[in-house]
Amino acid sequence: MALENKLLGKVMSASHDFGMIGPDDRVMACVSGGKDSYVMLHLLRAMQSKVPFEFTIVAVNLDQKQPNFPADVIPRFMEENGYDYRVVERDTYSVVLEKVPENKTYCSLCSRLRRGILYDTAVELGATKIALGHHKDDIVETLALNLFYSGQLKAMPPILRSDDGRNTVIRPLAYCYEEEVAELAAALAFPIIPCDLCGSQENLQRKKVKALLAALHAENPKVKGNLFAALGNVRPSHLLDRKLWKKLGIDAPSGKDEFLRGIEGEDEGGCGAGEGALAGPVTAQVAELRLGRG
Repeated sequence: MALENKLLGKVMSASHDFGMIGPDDRVMACVSGGKDSYVMLHLLRAMQSKVPFEFTIVAVNLDQKQPNFPADVIPRFMEENGYDYRVVERDTYSVVLEKVPENKTYCSLCSRLRRGILYDTAVELGATKIALGHHKDDIVETLALNLFYSGQLKAMPPILRSDDGRNTVIRPLAYCYEEEVAELAAALAFPIIPCDLCGSQENLQRKKVKALLAALHAENPKVKGNLFAALGNVRPSHLLDRKLWKKLGIDAPSGKDEFLRGIEGEDEGGCGAGEGALAGPVTAQVAELRLGRG
């Protein structure tokens, strides 16, 4: 299948580019029953026969005791397709109901609880990597969410070491668009489990960002790709993070001379004397400053 081969190539490229999977790794693939995690698991298995080293996969489903969760669907799929798998049962749903105020979404607390359980499970299973099914759209949407609502230049990294150093999280679908993933999941007829069983409202901020990106994509199909590319094309000296400057040994500009050079356009991106209507007024301002009149 052409689409399957295309996405497998993207998964292998992401793994190579970021060192996601190596010899003798034991990859714990987290399978929720959604399209993304099914496709990730399928492509990881396909990757095993393509790389010049061996690694193992154990699929893990976390049954959080949400109402109407079809507990037999994932085990049956795993058995029928010969996967090594575990089902971990934890009643996080009751905890979320108790802790989250009425009319608030459960997603944030639920996610934190789930992450902690999966981290512990990975240690118990001897997994060296934890694979999550986030795709390219998830990464771009998270970047936009953090920019618009948190004031942070942050997204989802393809590979991340946990704060305590015990676990390494990987996102093999980092180069795959959601549309491609959905198409492959439909073609392979995976038994999809709905993600709204808990009854929580959809994250409205993410919904708005998703709609905004869709609208921009309709006008310019390169928008999502450009946002994603920007995450790997960072120019720290053109940002405002002084802690990052210090870490990278970048001297922070200071003093009147630095300010003047910026106005004159000697630094890239400045409003130089050759930039149309601004040239005259800016040059005059610089002259006044240098004469001590500013």
